[in-house]
Amino acid sequence: MIRIGVDGNEANVEKKVGVSVYTLNLLRYFSKVADQEHCFIVYLKYTPSLELPEENKYFKYKVIKGNFLWSQIYLPIYLSTHREIDVYFSPAHYLPSFCPVPQIVTIHDLAYQYFPNDFTKKDLWQLKNWTRLSVKKANKIIAVSKTTKKDIIKIYNVDETKVTIIYNGYEKTTKEKTSAVEDPPAGGGKTAEVKLKKYILFVGTIQPRKNLSVLIDAFNKFLEQNKNFKLVIVGKKGWLYEDIFKKVKTLKLEDKVIFTDHITDEELVWYYQNAFCFVLPSLYEGFGIPILEAMSNNCPTIISMNSSLPEVGGEASLYFDPKNSEDLLEKIVTLQKNKELRKELITKGKKRVKDFSWDKCGSETLSVIISSVEV
Repeated sequence: MIRIGVDGNEANVEKKVGVSVYTLNLLRYFSKVADQEHCFIVYLKYTPSLELPEENKYFKYKVIKGNFLWSQIYLPIYLSTHREIDVYFSPAHYLPSFCPVPQIVTIHDLAYQYFPNDFTKKDLWQLKNWTRLSVKKANKIIAVSKTTKKDIIKIYNVDETKVTIIYNGYEKTTKEKTSAVEDPPAGGGKTAEVKLKKYILFVGTIQPRKNLSVLIDAFNKFLEQNKNFKLVIVGKKGWLYEDIFKKVKTLKLEDKVIFTDHITDEELVWYYQNAFCFVLPSLYEGFGIPILEAMSNNCPTIISMNSSLPEVGGEASLYFDPKNSEDLLEKIVTLQKNKELRKELITKGKKRVKDFSWDKCGSETLSVIISSVEV
């Protein structure tokens, strides 16, 4: 029997996005395949939430008390005094400062290297220093895209044979709409009572790396011939978001650009399903889950030709230069004038989504973990 230790803390939070979704889905897969050959101990700071998979004979939770520097102090002390695992896996950048067994870590992106101003000083310090140490200590590293693997090798001078690419999964959790709906569903979102006819959609955290300035410029020009359109920006405020709101005010687009802040899953699905198109203008992404969300909800996608995004979008998206608002404008206009192209992108998108599954991600991840065990 191979005993696998897993850091489950990212999944044990209330609002799950990005790495939290990744960790939760891997835990679900591990609990499903746990058996007499592969058992799992999931380490947590706090009591497991009800959203986490239920324990079974071969899948258990272990709460280790401690908060500050948990992965660097409390967890290492426990692992060194309780020899109960054969291999340790961290789904999110940080490995313990000391561990008596082989370690595997997933690196999602190295955005902090390229856009340090997008992070708080504390987070930036941890990401830079702890990730560097984790990469050095890890027996094997999982990268969520070719772009991330390339960055790891370049920045940390890692042997490429040490890094395995495993794409994130995707699973549609909400049923597709069965009939046309006039208004957004009632809920906590700011636009719950706003009736929208035609709009372009963005989903993501509002921060410089998302490159919303280029999207707003393109939209402003698009409005010259399309007065009835709106731009809906779904997502919470991140770091250095003020300039985006100032830009909207300067261009006098307050009644055309709608900021929803955080919304419910039901509302998010409605926005995808009723949007003219989804635009992701990011300057850097480790993966890009919103692309798959849009595709699965029959929403054509226009995304920047940058970092990992073409790996996710494949032939099911239109691409533009993220530093050129005129290029983005051209793609939006093309999509508007060519209805057959729009239908084609929707069809290709629904097919593209099927290439990504959490079972595939989980199976490949488990294979890497098992291969790291010293025989």
